[in-house]
Amino acid sequence: MHRHRFFSTNKRGENFELKADLNSEYRHVRSDAVKKVIANMTVGKDVSGLFPDVLKNMQTENIELKKLVYLYLMNYSKTQPELVILAVNTFVKDSDDPNPLIRALAIRTMGCIRVDKIIDYLTEPLRKCLKDENPYVRKTAATCVAKLYEMNPDLTIEQEFIPMLQEMVSDVNPMVVANAVVALLDINEMMADGKVFKVTHNNVNNLLHALNECTEWGQVVILTALTDYRPLGDKEAEGIIERVMPRLQHANGAVVLAAVKVILALLRYENETDFRNNILRKMAPPLATLLANPPEFQFIALRNIQLVLQKYPAILDREMRVFFCKYNDPLYVKLEKLQILIDLANPLNVDQLLSELKEYANEVDVEFVRQTIHAIGRVAIKIEEGAEACVHILMSLIETGVSYVVQEAMVVIMNIFRKYPNQYEAVIPHLCSNLDAVDEPPAKAALIWMIGEYGHRIDNATELIDLFFETFSDESSQVQLQILTATVKLFLKKPQETQDLVQQVLQVATTGCDNADLRDRGYVYWRLLSTDPEAAKGVILSEKPPIQDDEQQVPPSLLETLLLQIGSLSSVYKKPAETFIAGERYGANRVQQTPSELEEEDVTAPPPKIQAALKNNDIGNLLDLDWDEPASPSIHTPTSAFNSPRVPIAAISQQTASTSGLDDLLGLSAPSNTPPTVTTQPVQSDPMDDFFGISSSDVQPVIPAQPSTSKTNDPFADLL
Repeated sequence: MHRHRFFSTNKRGENFELKADLNSEYRHVRSDAVKKVIANMTVGKDVSGLFPDVLKNMQTENIELKKLVYLYLMNYSKTQPELVILAVNTFVKDSDDPNPLIRALAIRTMGCIRVDKIIDYLTEPLRKCLKDENPYVRKTAATCVAKLYEMNPDLTIEQEFIPMLQEMVSDVNPMVVANAVVALLDINEMMADGKVFKVTHNNVNNLLHALNECTEWGQVVILTALTDYRPLGDKEAEGIIERVMPRLQHANGAVVLAAVKVILALLRYENETDFRNNILRKMAPPLATLLANPPEFQFIALRNIQLVLQKYPAILDREMRVFFCKYNDPLYVKLEKLQILIDLANPLNVDQLLSELKEYANEVDVEFVRQTIHAIGRVAIKIEEGAEACVHILMSLIETGVSYVVQEAMVVIMNIFRKYPNQYEAVIPHLCSNLDAVDEPPAKAALIWMIGEYGHRIDNATELIDLFFETFSDESSQVQLQILTATVKLFLKKPQETQDLVQQVLQVATTGCDNADLRDRGYVYWRLLSTDPEAAKGVILSEKPPIQDDEQQVPPSLLETLLLQIGSLSSVYKKPAETFIAGERYGANRVQQTPSELEEEDVTAPPPKIQAALKNNDIGNLLDLDWDEPASPSIHTPTSAFNSPRVPIAAISQQTASTSGLDDLLGLSAPSNTPPTVTTQPVQSDPMDDFFGISSSDVQPVIPAQPSTSKTNDPFADLL
């Protein structure tokens, strides 16, 4: 039958002509007119003006025409609430029709019409349909109860529809059971207090029996309900798992994920290790089979498999080849497969995995190549036995000379150095030889970090840092911070070669940059070096803890929650539902502030504890510092202070004043019984006095550098 003729017309005043056809004395003309109206409604045309004329065609024995009229009523009932009441008699009459399809159609349409005036007329037909002899009518009525509760909860409770719905969970028809369960679960979500449905020992067997005979949609609903069930003991948990296991062989991926969710939830109550290992071994092939679906389904499956692997890492040890990337996989699937391959990596399969990753690194997709190189580094950090092989692969990739490959490899090698210090320094000269290929901030920062960390083993380390310092003002903050730190490290290791360079870098970092982090770090380094070089060595050159590969890992507390939501958006986003779903269920426990409360709240006022400390002038206690007296206020002006010349590091003498605020912070102490040094030269104001809580009266005058070659006034005499 050709239906395209209902979607095209050349007539003028189409609605007027449709109105005439809807009132025609010929049945076939009225039928074609209704189809034409539905076609116009489908393409977005406004045909609400034909509501009374379409309504006249409700009383017909033609089921196809009745379905179209009911579809029109559901779509335009809100625009014509006064006229919908005219259809009530037909609805009530159809709910008693001998044909169960018409009875179900009538009760479904009444439930979908969101008009308050029709709700009162819905209760009696709905009560009859809930007890109808035909299961199709009963399952349709069960869904209608949830819709009625959404529109009028009080009426639903008053008419005792919820107890009737709870009785339908024990119905003999599996589809009726599934619809009753989903309706009760929807009501649970809409209820602010308490639950109307919970799987118990009395109804669990009936749900498991219905699971074998209902449709895919019904199986997912029942399995979701079984997730919250607490078995009475190990034996009951084992029995339920055994009855759910066949669902893992289902062709529908949603059913498989729902079954996995139930099994993982019940394994929490299982104490027998052999049984748990056997079940996990049986779950591996179905999870791997999910990758036979289209890419969109693969992505969802891979996100859920990552959660299962984090809980049970050994579940897919024998299925690693299934997660190898294919040439026609989209990028989002390849990235998820890379994550799973890293999760599956162990000392036994690391050689096979690295061989595969090396092939991926030669692909043409730039982003995929970058992520592959990053994955190689993560494998090296995770498995110590494969670290050397990873370094060899990275060096072979660097030899290709491809810019983005070289730069990503530098970042990865830096992480390997942090994990295994003093083991692979031989590759640093090769990295420095590719300096011209480095133009991205992360790669520059990584190379500078390696020069600063291993500068004592690089002959031209000072020249390399000086080369980066030439473009200091044009670099990103990430690179600038690394240049500053690497220069100070290099000065502590090679003081004679880098004395001038460190002064220049500190001068530019503290006076020539707008970045607050860079400026503060420069001041800290300057004060630390001028106070006690040995303490600076202990702080700046201290041994760093090795890094761990914890990327993409979900916190354990959140992992348990997400495992109970496998197959939902929570497991895909790896976030709890309340973080991206707004509703009564997820927002009931939140305390919401009204706009007026937000306007009255002073967001600029400090917290109460700080207010009390400020009121009592008790800043020392606020910072948990044991100060006997508050520091005297500074009188430095911002302009003159920050533009004042600094004393070079080589000319700073050992201070003989009492312990300053920075000394307390670093655990240092200066001799307090030495008389102060007197000088006739005015003391330069220090812009960091206020920053470190040191007043001008606490700092002794400093003797500037003398032309003589004596080292008595040089705090780095022991270093030089």
